[in-house]
Amino acid sequence: MTTPRSVALERLAYTLAAPVLAVAPNVYPGSPVNQVVQLAGAAGFCGWVLAAKSDRPGAGGRILRWSPLVLAAAIDITAMNTIGWGSWWLDGLLATGWAAAGCVVVPYSRHTRRRHRSALAVPAAQLAPVAAFEPSPAQVDDGADLLTRDARMLWERAGMPGRTHIVKATRHPGQRHDMTILLRASETGRPITGLSEAAVAAPFGVHSGDVVLAEVAVQPGRQGGPGWLEARITPDANQRRRTKPTAQERWTDRVGGSKGGAPGSVLVHRTRDDVRGVTFYRARMADSTEAPRIDLKKVCRGLGLPEDDSCVFVLIDGSEFLISAFDAPPLSQVFPATRELLTPDAKGMYVCGYTITGQPVKNMVFQHDKNAARHGLILGVSRSGKTQYFAIDMAAQSLAGQVVWLSTVRKDEKTTVLGRYIDRQGSNALWMARSLRAARALCEIRAEMPWPHDGQPHDYKPGDSRCPYRQLNVFADEFMTAAQDANFGEFIQADGDDLTVTGLKYGIGFNPAGQSPFAHNGFSTEMKDNLRQNSRPTIFNMGSPGATRKAAEGTMENPYDVPTIPARYARSEGSAIERAMRGEADPENGVSTGGVAVIVLDNGRAVLMRSLYADFDTDLSALFPDEVNRLTDHEISELDRRGLWFDWNEPVRPGEFWPEPDEDDDGEGRSRRRGGGEGSDGRGSKGGGSRPEQKVTSARQALEAIKSLTDA
Repeated sequence: MTTPRSVALERLAYTLAAPVLAVAPNVYPGSPVNQVVQLAGAAGFCGWVLAAKSDRPGAGGRILRWSPLVLAAAIDITAMNTIGWGSWWLDGLLATGWAAAGCVVVPYSRHTRRRHRSALAVPAAQLAPVAAFEPSPAQVDDGADLLTRDARMLWERAGMPGRTHIVKATRHPGQRHDMTILLRASETGRPITGLSEAAVAAPFGVHSGDVVLAEVAVQPGRQGGPGWLEARITPDANQRRRTKPTAQERWTDRVGGSKGGAPGSVLVHRTRDDVRGVTFYRARMADSTEAPRIDLKKVCRGLGLPEDDSCVFVLIDGSEFLISAFDAPPLSQVFPATRELLTPDAKGMYVCGYTITGQPVKNMVFQHDKNAARHGLILGVSRSGKTQYFAIDMAAQSLAGQVVWLSTVRKDEKTTVLGRYIDRQGSNALWMARSLRAARALCEIRAEMPWPHDGQPHDYKPGDSRCPYRQLNVFADEFMTAAQDANFGEFIQADGDDLTVTGLKYGIGFNPAGQSPFAHNGFSTEMKDNLRQNSRPTIFNMGSPGATRKAAEGTMENPYDVPTIPARYARSEGSAIERAMRGEADPENGVSTGGVAVIVLDNGRAVLMRSLYADFDTDLSALFPDEVNRLTDHEISELDRRGLWFDWNEPVRPGEFWPEPDEDDDGEGRSRRRGGGEGSDGRGSKGGGSRPEQKVTSARQALEAIKSLTDA
C-alpha cells in the first residue's frame, strides 16, 4: 500500500520539530523560537473557541486540526518552567510523545486528502454477479384463489409477521372486507410466537380491535397445534356491532366483560312478554363453578335500561341468573285475597302473595315436615302492611280450623275488625301479658289431655283427626313496645320466650310482630332462633333499604342476597341534569310499597313479594269461615280453674302478677312484685317475702330489678 506524500511530509515535520520543542526552552530560554511556538499555540486555541461556537457541521475535525499547535505551546511552556530537563527527562518525553501522536493522527494531510483528492490503495470497484432470483415462500404456486394470493402479497410486503405463512384466506359471506386467514409457521416444527393482533391488522389496514386470534383444531387432512393459528379480520361486522349490536353482542361487550355488571357471564337467551310488559334476560356463568357477581345498576347501563330498582330485578339460582326488566313497577299491582287462595292444602300451605314474576308465594299454617305447629315473625314499620298480612294469615289459619288470639299495644280500626272473626282480641300490654300467660298454661293442660283412641296424652300432630284440641295461634302486634312496658314487659318477654321454646309440641304457635328482630328490642337470641327455624319470616319495609336488608339477614341463617324495598316506586322521567339546568322540580310519581315484603323461604332464600290484599272497608266474612274456632270446654275449664280465663280487659286483679302491698314497719304500703298464689300461674309463693328471680334480658328489665331492690 503506497503512503500519500502529504502524510509523509507531515510526519517528517513532527519528527524535526520535536527536538526543537525539547531543546529551545532549556538551552535558549529567550530565543524567538519559543515566542513563535507560543503565538502559534494561542492561534490554535482561538481556532478551538471558534470551532466550538460555530453552528456548521465538522466542528470536531476543526478542533483536531488546531490541536498540534496548542499542544506544542503547552509543551514549550512546561519545559521553560521545569528545572533543567525535568524529572526523568520529562521535557524530552513530552516532545517525543507529541511527535508520535502527530505522526499517527496527521490531521492536516488527512483532511486535505478527504476534501480534494481520492484515497490511494482503494481497490477498484468490481461488478458483482447478479444473485439468482429465489421465489418468495408467499408466492408458491399451489393453486390458491385470488383472495389468498392478494393476502399473501400484503403479508410478504409486511415482512412475514411472526415468521408465518398464509395458507388460505376465506371471505365471510355477505361481507366485503371481513375474512379469516389460516397461518402456519414458516419453519416446520416451530410454534408461532410473538404474533399480535396489531401485527395482523397492519398489513390489511384495519384496527387491531377488528382482529381476533384463535387456535386451530386438528382436522382430518390438516394439522393443528402451536404451529398453526387462525386470524379473523372483521372490520365490517365490528362496525355493525358497534352501531346495531344484537342482544348477545351487547351482553358480551357491555355486561359479561371484566368491567361489566356481571363479569364472566354469557347470555342464554332474551325473551319478551308483551302481555305482562316484561323483558327477561337469562344468563349463566361461563365457568359453572363460579357464583354470579352482579352489579344491577351496571347491568342496566350496559343494556340501556333505566336504573330503577322498582322495575329491574335479579333472581340468582346457582350459576344461572335472571334479569327481569318491567315496563311498569310490577309490585304496584294489587292482588285481592280470596278464600280459594287462603284455603290451606293437605300440607298446610296457602298462597300469601305473588313475586315480581307472577309466581305464587306460599306460607304455612303448620309444619307438615316437622309434624308440629308453626311460629311466625312479621316485621315492618307503621303503614308497611303488617296488619293486612295479619288478616290473610289469620284467615288461612281459621280456614284450617285453628284458634286465633290477637293482642296489640294500642287499639286501632283494623285489629278491632279482625276481632270479630277470631276467638279473642285485645289492645293493651296487660291483655297481651294475660294471653301469653294463658297460652303458656295451655301447654301444661294439653300435656295432660288424654287422646280418645288410647286414653294417653300425645304431642300435637297437625291434621290428625284424633287430636282432642285445635292448634292455637297467638299474635302479638308491636311486641317490641309491649316487651319494654314498665309494668308488664318482663312478663310478656318471659312468657314469649317460653312459648317459642315449648309451644310447638302442644300445638301453640307464637306470632310476634314489630319493627326490630334484635335482642335489645325484646327479641332474645333463643326466641329469634326458634322463630327463624320454625316459620317463614316476613319483612315489610323497615324504613330504608339498609334496615330492611339488616332485618332480613337477622332472620336468615346465612347472609344471602336480600332484595331491596324502596320507600316508593318511582319511574325515572327524563334527565335529572336537564331538569337541574332548567330549574324544574323532579316529578312526583311515587307509588307506595305498602304490602311489599321480603319472605325468607325454608332454604334460606329471600324472595320479594306483594302480599294479598284484604280490604278492611268491605266485609271480611268472605275470607273467614262461618263459625269462629274456639278452645275446647276442657281447656276453658282448666284455665278457669287456674284463674286465667276471664275478661282480659279488666283491671289488674289483686295478686294476679305480684302480691298485694303489705304494711312495713313505718306503716307505709309497699309493693313487692312477686308471684301470686292460685290467681297467678305459679311464679312464686304467696307468702314469700323475697322477689322471685326473673330472667333479665334487656336494659329496662335490669333497671326494674334495681328499682325493686333499692325501693326506688
